[in-house]
Amino acid sequence: MEFSLPNLFFIFFIVMMLQPILMGRVFALRRVQAIRVIERLRGSRVITMIHRQEKRSLFGFNMSNHIDLEDAQSIISAIKATPDNMPIDLVMHTPGGLVIAAMQIARAVEAHPAKVTVFVPIYAMSGGTLIAMAADEIVMGEFSMLGPIDPQIMGISAASVVAARDAKPIEHVSDIALVLADVSDKAIAQVRRGAIEIMTPRMAQDRAEELAATLTCGKWTHDYALTPHEATELGLPITVDMPPEILSLMKLYPSPVKQSVVEFLPFDPPGKKMR
Repeated sequence: MEFSLPNLFFIFFIVMMLQPILMGRVFALRRVQAIRVIERLRGSRVITMIHRQEKRSLFGFNMSNHIDLEDAQSIISAIKATPDNMPIDLVMHTPGGLVIAAMQIARAVEAHPAKVTVFVPIYAMSGGTLIAMAADEIVMGEFSMLGPIDPQIMGISAASVVAARDAKPIEHVSDIALVLADVSDKAIAQVRRGAIEIMTPRMAQDRAEELAATLTCGKWTHDYALTPHEATELGLPITVDMPPEILSLMKLYPSPVKQSVVEFLPFDPPGKKMR
């Protein structure tokens, strides 16, 4: 083949097309190795659910991820394939997603006979928090976040829809607003009941009811960040001690397509020459 300009352009185009796939394979292999290390150290089965903006397609386009039924099927299969006497470590990084999928995963987590630990290196919001509530222990970093589990109706907090309906005489509320408020009432009740269900095996009924009500009542905006301290005060089984192996594992997931504006040099301990 002659290395003419058109040929070079063609080769460059092919390489650019294949680069995301090849890099994905490399990262996948390194993740497997890192997970094996964690499993040996902790004597557990490690399951990960990481949602972020990644180069996932052939051309490297962004694909936004969230908890869906495919995640539920995969995690439930992994849990059911784990021996009853083996602990499970579930590493989560997610903005949330479908309530039905999160609830399925939470029930599977709660049903596993051995200890289940949920690790939240950065954040597990909304449905991610619902899943974490089913675990025996939630391990967070100093700056990790959980969030409220109030359901959203058409992108609006169900609690806010109900509050808007109740703020005026019923004859002044439109039919569509009444319909949305009715759906919102049902959604809040369903999520609250589900949260109580997954917590009561490990928590007193009255405490579970109080916690479920707090997290579903719309007290905060849906993106409110519950710190480890706040989550502990609410009664969740929080431990602030993120293993370095988990943080190292997180680094092995593809970086966002967007170029970060954050830069820093590696730290060199005193007495060590900088390269």
